[in-house]
Amino acid sequence: MTDKMKFLANSEKLSNGQFMEALQSVKVPLLPLDQKWHHLFMGIEKTPEIKEAESKVDELLKLQGKLNDDLKNYKKVKSNLMGSIVDNMDDSDVTDKSLRDKKMEENKKLINDANDKIAEIEDQLLDLPRDLDAANKVLMVLSMDLCYKKLRENAVDIGEIGNWIKKIRVELKKNIIIKQVKEQKNEEIYAYMHDILGPKTMDVFDLKYDEDGQVLEKED
Repeated sequence: MTDKMKFLANSEKLSNGQFMEALQSVKVPLLPLDQKWHHLFMGIEKTPEIKEAESKVDELLKLQGKLNDDLKNYKKVKSNLMGSIVDNMDDSDVTDKSLRDKKMEENKKLINDANDKIAEIEDQLLDLPRDLDAANKVLMVLSMDLCYKKLRENAVDIGEIGNWIKKIRVELKKNIIIKQVKEQKNEEIYAYMHDILGPKTMDVFDLKYDEDGQVLEKED
């Protein structure tokens, strides 16, 4: 266990402010993208709060992906428009100058619109990592809360089962000794009876008293 994990394990001793301050320096992977995080919940039901926090991180990730795609598309549109302007300026074959100027003005307006969109998207992308990190850390805290709760529950069960095993072991040892003593006593009784009465007489008594096969039963 790392020092950071040990610190988090004792987080209940910290005030909420100290706890959140300590988390600021913790590097957390984007949990919904981490398969190890998903494996944490194999056999463990996510709480509604965890599901909600996970959905929030997923939404921000999707938004980030969409904004990056939109930014790429607007930059491509801007590049095409600028190329069109350059082509019109170099096109000496165009006889209708007013038509060419109008087309250039339209392209310039579209370029300005694209620049506005690019600036808007870049502003959103500038703030998004902070929002994503905050949402991801909320998901981390909720996940760790559930995991430590499960660890404590399992520790209680492990202790109870361990005590049961110890008790059973003691009872098992006692019963093994009792069984061995009784087996030895049966062997002694039968041996003395055999010596006193002889094999023929014992055969008669065996038929009378051991019809169910239990008296002389021995473990394989």
